[in-house]
Amino acid sequence: MTRPQSSAARELGLKRGEFDLAVRLGRIRTVPAPGGGRRRVPREEIVRIREAEGFPNTLLEQVKVVGTAEGAGLMDIPSSRFTRLARAGMLTPAKFYVNRYRTVVWLYLAEELREFAGAEVNGPLLTGRAPDRVRARLQDGADLRPKNWRARHAGYLLGQADGPWDRAAAVATLLDPTQLAELVVSPYERAHLQRLRPDEFWYGAPESPNAAIVQRILTADEPDEISWLRGNLLLNLEEARRRSPAPRPAGHMEPAAALPQAPPEPVAEPPEVRPRSLWARLVGRGA
Repeated sequence: MTRPQSSAARELGLKRGEFDLAVRLGRIRTVPAPGGGRRRVPREEIVRIREAEGFPNTLLEQVKVVGTAEGAGLMDIPSSRFTRLARAGMLTPAKFYVNRYRTVVWLYLAEELREFAGAEVNGPLLTGRAPDRVRARLQDGADLRPKNWRARHAGYLLGQADGPWDRAAAVATLLDPTQLAELVVSPYERAHLQRLRPDEFWYGAPESPNAAIVQRILTADEPDEISWLRGNLLLNLEEARRRSPAPRPAGHMEPAAALPQAPPEPVAEPPEVRPRSLWARLVGRGA
């Protein structure tokens, strides 16, 4: 027996945004709906969470997010330093929204910020002069908040995918359409990937100005993540074609096309900038 996500959120005492984040963080397990549509929550999963020690406070604390000012307060550092650490890739956003001024507002897990501040190895980042590598990155105008958020988002999408076509579709959502067309020559395969794209309910109206901002954040623009996404897409497409070719009109014979060249080896983010790069973790998983 399963519950719609809205019902599960009420039973767990979570607001919609809190519930969605808990799912994205892997705190709440969902399963595909039998007839398609939005994923559902098994009844036993709700029971498991409700019977956990400290419920509901523990669950609420796990999904608590804060902005720059509150996050800086948790870490006992100035807001300006907090922003520099986030831009340099040391802090990973959990979610974001576009405010009425069309400015992107990044939010962070309070739990992760406390862990970061409490780790002795991070002490030099919180006081005194910033390390040279951080200052050099910021002087170059870097802002790794979108990239780090995409890494977290990619992990969620791949975790929800069922089979190689679904995994390929998940990866395709993060690639520029031009790159996707270059890698997936067949229009039938591209159409199939489009049909399998994961549903997103926080996107807003497709043609709205806010949706355009969100789309820019969703699209990979760093060389190492693009390399990883391209390689992952090609590997999943190869497996998907072997298992079940994309549907196409009856009797259609598509001319053979040259396979795209293999992408360069994925490059993990330099450890001195992001010691525990989320993209590096994904590469290690071979997702």
